[in-house]
Amino acid sequence: MPRIVSLISSATEIVYALGAGSWLVGRSHECDYPPEALSLPVCSKPTFEICGTSPEIDAHVKNRLRNALSIYEVDGAMLQKLQPTHILTQTQCEVCAVSLKDVERSIASQLESNPTIVSLQPNALADIWDDIRKIASSLSIDGEPLITNLKNRIPAVSRNRRPRVACIEWLNPLMAAGNWVPELVELAGGQNLFGQAGKHSPWLEWSEVQTQDPDIVIAMPCGFNQERTMQEIHWLEEQPGYADLTAVKNGQVHAVDGNAFFNRPGPRVVESYEILKRMFDLYEKSACP
Repeated sequence: MPRIVSLISSATEIVYALGAGSWLVGRSHECDYPPEALSLPVCSKPTFEICGTSPEIDAHVKNRLRNALSIYEVDGAMLQKLQPTHILTQTQCEVCAVSLKDVERSIASQLESNPTIVSLQPNALADIWDDIRKIASSLSIDGEPLITNLKNRIPAVSRNRRPRVACIEWLNPLMAAGNWVPELVELAGGQNLFGQAGKHSPWLEWSEVQTQDPDIVIAMPCGFNQERTMQEIHWLEEQPGYADLTAVKNGQVHAVDGNAFFNRPGPRVVESYEILKRMFDLYEKSACP
């Protein structure tokens, strides 16, 4: 029977969605869903305190990357104890989760279990489906039924009035959401203003937000739950001319749980889509004469 250590929260959710949750023997410090995953031994940790403000976290991350230092550390002793047959990691973003380089720096290559390293790279929705296939294939599971089910739950929505949407992935400094988020916005019937599908999240100038004057602003900081986002949203509210934005005047600024949904390229991208769809449905109704 496989013994899986997942070092990415989205991969942990994929394993459970494939019906292989009982094969998991270890997780990353960020793997928190489904709830039963929390009972697994933790195999990684961040290399600095992540409880600071948005600009403090940004400064820590940039400093470590500038000095070629890792953002996360893999617990080699725990891997030695668990002797996994499979280790799930990623190459998509060294800031978002434990990377392939982090795994290579650990003792994974020295384990007697000689684990298969499955490295994911989810840049767009199609990549998420491919990553599910990759994990399923490594475990000799047919992943197609799960993929088909998820894809069928994300139909493209046609609207008479499509809201112009600004998705904010970091609040200070400003960053727009990229990767799969622009696709979800468009599928749900919105017009995505910043960030490109399949591309990394870009930095954003406040003047660009003012110029575009979005109908809806959605704050979805990477790694923040809704409560934490609400604590940090003042970075937006303090920007010059914030109160003059159409989204602000119409009460269309939303703080969401980016950590659980929008930043996590796993099965819950479907729920992210459903959140956007409900949001845009309500906008469309409120805009009707």
